[in-house]
Order: sequence, then C-alpha cells, then structure tokens
Amino acid sequence: MIEKMKFLTITGPKNDIDRVVEEYLSKYDIQLENALSELKTVQNISPYIEINPHKDSLIRANVLASLIKDTSYKNKFLTVDEAVSIIERVETNLNEIQKKKEEIETNLSSAQSLLTDIEHFRSIPCNIEDILHFQYVKFRFGKILQEHFENFEKHTKDDLSTIFYKGQSDKNYVWGVYFVPAEEADKVDAIYSSLHFERFYLKDTYHGTAEEAYHFLEERIAEYTAQLDSITTAYQKKLEENAENILAAQHKLTALSENFDIRKLAACTKTKQETFYILCGWMTEQEASKFSREIEKDENLYCIIEDAHNNIYSQPPTKLKNPKLFQPYEMYTRMYGLPAYNEFDPTIFVALTYSFIFGVMFGDVGQGLCLLLGGALLYKIKRINLAAIISMAGFFSTIFGFLFGSIFGFENIIDAIWLRPIEHMTKLPFIGNLNTVFVYAVAFGMFFIMLTMIFQIINGLKSHDKENTFFGTNGIAGLIFYASLTLTLFLFMSGHAVPATYVLVILFGIPLLAMAFKEPLTALIEKKANVMPEKKGIFLVQTFFEMFEALLSYFSNTLSFVRIGAFAVSHAAMMEVVLMLAGAENSGGPNWVVMVIGNIFVMGMEGLIVGIQVLRLEYYEFFSRFYKGNGREFQPYRKIKTQQ
Repeated sequence: MIEKMKFLTITGPKNDIDRVVEEYLSKYDIQLENALSELKTVQNISPYIEINPHKDSLIRANVLASLIKDTSYKNKFLTVDEAVSIIERVETNLNEIQKKKEEIETNLSSAQSLLTDIEHFRSIPCNIEDILHFQYVKFRFGKILQEHFENFEKHTKDDLSTIFYKGQSDKNYVWGVYFVPAEEADKVDAIYSSLHFERFYLKDTYHGTAEEAYHFLEERIAEYTAQLDSITTAYQKKLEENAENILAAQHKLTALSENFDIRKLAACTKTKQETFYILCGWMTEQEASKFSREIEKDENLYCIIEDAHNNIYSQPPTKLKNPKLFQPYEMYTRMYGLPAYNEFDPTIFVALTYSFIFGVMFGDVGQGLCLLLGGALLYKIKRINLAAIISMAGFFSTIFGFLFGSIFGFENIIDAIWLRPIEHMTKLPFIGNLNTVFVYAVAFGMFFIMLTMIFQIINGLKSHDKENTFFGTNGIAGLIFYASLTLTLFLFMSGHAVPATYVLVILFGIPLLAMAFKEPLTALIEKKANVMPEKKGIFLVQTFFEMFEALLSYFSNTLSFVRIGAFAVSHAAMMEVVLMLAGAENSGGPNWVVMVIGNIFVMGMEGLIVGIQVLRLEYYEFFSRFYKGNGREFQPYRKIKTQQ
C-alpha cells in the first residue's frame, strides 16, 4: 500500500528559519523540494543564499571523532558556542602532543637511518670520527657486488698505495672502506670505479668505533621508541578523556549544519517591511495533520496544505506501508521499480502469489519445514529480507506437502489430502489424459492474467489513460475477450454447453475490433479533429500484425503457467531418484546418509531454480501487464536529534 501524501508550503520571517527547523521539522518526516522549482509562477522570489558558519567546525569535529574507538553517544545538551569551544580546546591540546610526537618520530627516523648506514661497517676496528677527519689520507666507504669482489680483492692486494678493510657482507654485496694517500686518490678512485666499487657516504655524526656507534644508536632508538609509546598513550588518553564531549559537539554541529543546509532548498520573498523564507515539501497525510495542529498557535509560522497534486510541479514521492508480514517482499517490488504515487502497490499480491506458486512447485512437508524454520531463524538473527521470503515460501511448501502427501520425498508415510502430482490424471476432450496439476496450473494462470488486467484497468483509471484502460490488450476490451475465451474453454472442457455462435461472435469480435482500432476510438472519445490516421493502408497492416502478436501473446502467456505443474511433477520425480539411490524402494531400510545429502541437494538446487522461475512469472506475467515502477522514493529530511 502507498501512503497518501500532502504538499506543504511553509513560510515565515527569514531570521526565524532555524527555530522552525529545530522546533518543528526535526520532529516530522518531510521530503523537502526546491522551492524555486515549485514556485515557478510566483514573482519576486529569490534563492536563500547564506554561507554555512558551522561547516569548518564540523569538519574539524569529524576528524577528531574519527580517531575515537568507542563512538557510542549519550545525549548531552550543548550550545553552539560550547560545541565550538570544545573542538578548539581539544584540538589545541592534541596539536601540542602531536607536535612533540612528530619531533620524536623525526629523531627516531634519523637514528634508524644512521644505524642502517653504520651497520655494514661494524667489523672495521677504526675510530669512525677520526676517519671522517683525516687530512692527508683519503677514505672511501662503499660496496661491491659479490660477483666482482674476488677480482676486486686481488687488485687491492697488489696495489701498495691503498688499503682495503672488509666490513659486513650479504648475498648481494660486500661492504668496506679503503684508504689512499691524498695525492693518489684520483687515480685509485678511477681504478676502483672500474672494478665496480660503489661509493657510500657516511654522515659526520658518529663517535668511537663503528661497533660503539652502533650500540649507542641502538640505545637512542630504544629511548625514542619508549618516548613515542608514552606520548602515543598520552595522546590516546587525552582523546578518550574528551571523547564524550567531542561526540556531543559533533552531533550538535552536524544537526546545526544540516538545519542550515535546508536554506539551499528554500526561497526568499521580500515585502516592504520584512523578508520571508518559503519551504516546500511532502508529508504523509497523518504527519501533515499532526504538524498542522502543532503550529496553530505559532504566530510566526504559516503553512498551506494542498490536496490537489495537479497544481504541483514535482511528482509525489512514494512511501510504502505494508503489514510487517509482507514488508520483506517490498524487496522484489523495488527490484523491478518503486511504484509511482498513483500506481497500485503490488507488494501484498506478490507476497501471496509468490509464496503460493512456490509451494505448489516445491510441495514437501519436511523440506518445507526446513525452509520455514531456517528462513525464520536467519531473518531473526540477520534481518535479511530474502530469509523471511524463504520462510514464507516454506510455509506454503509445507501446506502443499500435506496436500501432495510427501515428507522428504517419502509418499508412504501420510496420505495425500488432494492428489499426488506424478500420478493423478484428468481426461479432457480432444486431448485425452493430462496430468491434473498441469490442468490446474493453466486454470490458475488464466485467473492470474485476468487479475492483472483488472489491476491495469485500475491504474489506467487513476492515470486517466483512456486508450489502454478501455481498448488495450490488458484493458477492458482485453479482459472481456480473455474472460470470454476462458469461460468458453471451461464450459467445453467440463462438458457443458458453450454459448451460441452469435454470442461468441459478440464476445470475441467486439473486443478484438476495439483493441484493433484503439487509437481511432480514443481520438473519437477525446473529440479530436483527426480520428483516422492519414496513411490508412499502413495503419491496417500494422493493426493486423499487432492483433496477431496480441493473440499469440495470450496463448504463450497462458501456457507459460504450465511450468508450475511441471516443477511440481519434477520435484516428485527428483525425490523418487533420491529414494532409489538411497535404496528406499527395497525391502530394507534406506541409506540415511544418501537421503540427507539428496534432500539437501534438492532443497538447494531445485529451491533456487523454483525461486527464480516464480520470480520470472511475477515479473513477466504480472508486472509487465500493468506496472511501470517509475516512482521516486520518499526521502524525508532527517535531523540528528539533540536534547534541548
């Protein structure tokens, strides 16, 4: 069902808009529309332009709130100034801690870098500080690839003008330092470069040997790490101490910012004395009535509630309101498209027919109870709509399981209340014996199609679509034709006398002619100047093929419902296969492992297929006949409520 909507135009002094939003609109579900778009014909109106003063504070509050682990919030009264003051104070305190933290992180990073550089030269016994200050002897720290080191070492031993100290090595490089007299440095450097020696520069910050410098840096890193842990703890503690105030301030600023953003949808109009704001929006009839009563004594607020939607530019939004039992099926309706405001909401009908058809196609007491209980449990835990639909489908499967006399595939435990799908046959004229479930499936399909035609007529009357309502294949003409055909077939198949020939000509001929000439007839009713199209030959050819397609569609759509009986029979046949594999047909007991696995397989695979097939019937044989699904959802302005 779709809730009835009212269109409201709210106006008052411009400087009073925040009070109205805070005091009234925050309590009600109202979908605000752009007032400038709704009041196109009104003169002397302008947009409500004003910069949001809370935006910057809200951004800073959101940043602080994102750092808090426990975001549970208790209502706490704050004024605007208090909220802003809290954010500024906490931000200042945290920034001071953050500045110290960044300083420690810089020192830690520098120490780790120095440690990494000196690590490769720990085995060199020389004082690093002295080496870095040699004047007459040049030094070169560096590394060389393992594959070149043997050749490099050979040359360095033969060269009396240089000394090489080997440091640490890994699988790729050998690290070390060589010394050379200053006057020989350029020549030796060139030779070493040709031997693939890659120079490495140490910073002038080390004291003692490389090993001593390494241990000193390890101690400094440990100190910096401890300081960093301590200041990180202090930062988090300060954040937790102020968490409640931060969240309260964030909620307050969010509410103020959202209230302020309403100005984007408002318009302004100016009189000689004062400027007024104008807000437009949709409310449900019940909410609008409560709102109207509450503002009766407010002298600074004036509201017009309109019932006639013809004078309004925006399409009324759709708010579905179905009983809780059927609400999960709104998922299927939304998947196809939300109904327009003046459309018929098919949710309840879908819920009943979907579950009913599923039950017929998947009739088994045991499996139905599994689906019923499993779906209900999953819905209770996870609140998944599909689980509720499975549970409802399982309920109908259980009912038809009793009607078919089947429990987990066993058909010798209980008697069938109605019939057994795989066995029961019906004799029909000109056809002979036909499975009874097939006959009932086609009969149900005919009733189903006629019901959708009635829905199309109702929707057509609501939308004032005369052509499709009176002369469409799913309108009154189509309903008369299809109902007459259904009645004739029923009388003939049941052995009763069919109507006289002239009656059949009237019942079939007039509706067919009405459908064929729906465009000229509509033009005639609407008193248009040109009733018949100019190109009559093309019109007649097109009409012939359209009617042929319509008749073929009636036939194919009716036969489409045979799948209901087919799946009922196939389900029984599949369970017979499971019983046969489990040895249940022999005199001994069945293999229960095979029975359990077989039932799980059937419930999983066939249950999925049946669910999809039923949904296909709903969409193609039901929705496509009358339903457009081009509505827009009711999206009310919602304010985060703060205690006032």
